[in-house]
Amino acid sequence: MILLTGFEPFGGQSGNPSWEAAVRARTILRGEGLAVEAVELPCVFGEAATALGEALEALEPELVVCVGQAGGRDRVSLERIAINCDDAPIPDNAGNQPVDCDVVTDGPAAYFSSLPVKAALGAVTMAGIPAEVSQTAGTYVCNHTFYALMHALASRPGARGGFVHVPYDPGQVPAGSAAPSMPVASMAEAVAVVVRTSLAHSTDLRLAAGSTH
Repeated sequence: MILLTGFEPFGGQSGNPSWEAAVRARTILRGEGLAVEAVELPCVFGEAATALGEALEALEPELVVCVGQAGGRDRVSLERIAINCDDAPIPDNAGNQPVDCDVVTDGPAAYFSSLPVKAALGAVTMAGIPAEVSQTAGTYVCNHTFYALMHALASRPGARGGFVHVPYDPGQVPAGSAAPSMPVASMAEAVAVVVRTSLAHSTDLRLAAGSTH
């Protein structure tokens, strides 16, 4: 079983391309004969982790790819690391705005993705979709969910997971704005490529995909 997640709209937006991409990727992968479910998570600290945990318990997936929106980025970001820190620059959808709080009390400082992010980078790029390995998932609900996922998977031997950020979709960008965007169809294909690559690679490739800052 493969689990894909996306988020409800937040920050005044009417939609969230992360959820749309997860739903479309589910359709693509089901068409290839894979068992895939998609779950929409609330953009709320704590509640997102709870909903994800319930999905893990109900579905017992072997592979989990969580997807979130990173407005302002110009490519699909394959997140490498989740940190044990909630530090919200804006309130979540319930009005919560934690500052310098642990995601998990006394949890490790960080978890690395267990997806083959560098192999996926090559595969997504080969598919003609701009992509990068990202060294930060931020400190908002996306990182909160990514950390909660990896903390949960630490006690589930054999299960792997990670997080992918996607840009705005074109409909979110106001006329005249220079903000980058990407069609949801491209985001969905990228998520599908990440899943295919993860199923094909139990270990990652060794290639340079870091950053200088």
